[in-house]
Amino acid sequence: MSRRSNGLVGVWAEAQRQQQRQAEAEARRRRQEAQQARAYQRQVAQSHREYRQAEALRRTEELDAQVASLQGLLASGCHAPAFRASSLLRPEQIEPFAPGPLARPVPLPSFDQYQPQSGWTAGRRAQAQAEARARFERDWQAAQAAEAQRQQRLASYEHEYRRWADAQLSDIRRHNTGVTRLTEGVGRREPDSLVEYFSAALYASTAWPEGFPRQVAAAYDFAAGQLVLDWELPGYDVVPEVKSVRYLSGVDQDKETPRPVGQRRALYREVLAQCMLLVLHELFAADEPGALESVALNGFVDGHDPTTGRPGHIHLATVMAARSTFRDLRLAQVDACGCLADALRGQLSARPDQLTPVRPGRRPQEVGNRVVTHGGDNRPERYDDEPDLYDMDPIAFENLVADLFRAMGMRAVTTQRSNDGGVDVDALDPTPIRGGKIVVQVKRYRNTVPPTAVRDLYGTVQDAGANKGVLVTTSGFGPGSRTFAAGKPLELVSGTELVDLLRRHGLRGRLGEGAPRTAAPRTPVPTQAPVPTQTPTVPDLRLPADHNVLGMSWTGTAALDVCALVCRGNQVLSDGHFVFFNNPRTPDGSVCALPATAPDKAAIGVSFDALPAEADRLVLVAAVDPEADPHGDLSGFTDARVRLLDPGLAERGRLEVSDGRPGETALVLGSFRRRPNGDWEFVLGGKGYPGGLAELVRDFGIEVD
Repeated sequence: MSRRSNGLVGVWAEAQRQQQRQAEAEARRRRQEAQQARAYQRQVAQSHREYRQAEALRRTEELDAQVASLQGLLASGCHAPAFRASSLLRPEQIEPFAPGPLARPVPLPSFDQYQPQSGWTAGRRAQAQAEARARFERDWQAAQAAEAQRQQRLASYEHEYRRWADAQLSDIRRHNTGVTRLTEGVGRREPDSLVEYFSAALYASTAWPEGFPRQVAAAYDFAAGQLVLDWELPGYDVVPEVKSVRYLSGVDQDKETPRPVGQRRALYREVLAQCMLLVLHELFAADEPGALESVALNGFVDGHDPTTGRPGHIHLATVMAARSTFRDLRLAQVDACGCLADALRGQLSARPDQLTPVRPGRRPQEVGNRVVTHGGDNRPERYDDEPDLYDMDPIAFENLVADLFRAMGMRAVTTQRSNDGGVDVDALDPTPIRGGKIVVQVKRYRNTVPPTAVRDLYGTVQDAGANKGVLVTTSGFGPGSRTFAAGKPLELVSGTELVDLLRRHGLRGRLGEGAPRTAAPRTPVPTQAPVPTQTPTVPDLRLPADHNVLGMSWTGTAALDVCALVCRGNQVLSDGHFVFFNNPRTPDGSVCALPATAPDKAAIGVSFDALPAEADRLVLVAAVDPEADPHGDLSGFTDARVRLLDPGLAERGRLEVSDGRPGETALVLGSFRRRPNGDWEFVLGGKGYPGGLAELVRDFGIEVD
């Protein structure tokens, strides 16, 4: 006997089937999403590969185009238009006045726009008309005020425009006047005008690729009709190191194929030769006035000398081309290296990639006229931009001097900082007969070089077996040094002579000026210690570059005056050779009082080489100021010292002096004494005086009332 189902099993089964169908649908959905994600990733990966492959191809094409541009530099440059001075003229065109919205007047309201709507009564209509009239008048007045303000702003704007336009027009006319004067100077074959003209021809040229250097130093030889110039060449990195780029999809990286070293070297050498020929082409093409019979061209790069590691100009090419020879060349078809070396008899470095130099031909500094130098910013270099030799690092200064000797055609290297035997630069002059080994000492001084330095150099010349010794300084030499060097194989180069040599050989440097120093007012002469009558003055004291500074300092509260006496033996040369606050300098200016700078409390300036020939002592004294401290003595004068400073206040040494003693109001600190060989040595003092400055100066021959 069977029983009928109550339906629960069917419900359970249906629910289970429903869950199964939902699970299968969810699985299908996940599979579809996974398929879509994989398809998207494949698409992204394909797009990424295509992008990277396209980017690698683009970089390769850029490299090929860059190389093609370098290979065709000369051919394309020959098609550039020739330079003419008229191309420098600027049109007298000014941007027109454009006031914009200010040009539109403010619209005035019309009363028709304010007509009132009809009212129900005559009174209401009259009231509406009055209100409309009031609104119209209010808006009309506001519009009038706005229009007046617009006209005021317009007039102000137009005034400012006129000022701007006048300034612009004045600048254009000033520029054009300069171009006209340049053209006239070129017509008269003035060397400076010709150099500016041909420099402008090189700068204005469109033949040079972007990024190529444009630095030139030039001079014009009027008698020979020759332009002599140094021109900067591009560096080795102008030739791309990479030949091609390929994308490797397996590692998702770009692979760069290097350019063969031999191919890169050959192309760089070819580029340098093309640059030299292109400079010559542009100069002769620009020579409309016919001023150039020939051009002497030296090509250089800024780099480090491989033999010394120092930066400087390294010449990689040189050529002298006559107009008659150059005009017969067909530059668009020549082999640049062969043309430069064979047809024009020039020189090109065999290994310019390694900065192997060539000996330059005629240099601009050898012409005798002013050398005009332009940098890469298309502006003439200014003297203010030159490095101050006084502030230059000592090693950099020695390198600059070595560069000068190399620019003069010698071989020169700086020596090691230790064990150099007193030699800063070793130079070799290759000139036959008069040449030979030269030892160079460099003194970056502000004060006069002492005679001992010249004597030491002479000893070094003898010890080194050199043909000559050269002492180069930023300061100067006294008569003792000049007398000793006379008749000996020594040459003394002062600061001004050094600057002149640097400029004549294309190098840069200047001598900074000492800052002006003004003496501070002092108290009147104390009645307890009268001194020779002088008119009190407070002059503007300027310390010459050859003066030392003697800075005096001490501890304690003593108020002191520090003075100096120029003596022969124990006698002052004259009243004028007693330097104190009422006589702040000697008649010849060799000794002067100066305002002190911390930590010094007093200062004296002195040029030992400029002291009178009969003087053999410079005596320093200190005395209590009786007005500032009427009951004081020197018991508070302790830890006293004299600092030796150069004009830039750099300390060169210290001298200890005696302390003061109770009851004394004046003290001889010490004296500089001239030795038989011309040097000066410091002798400690210590003699005190209870009678103050008056008693002290009587001992040195000054009569005090």
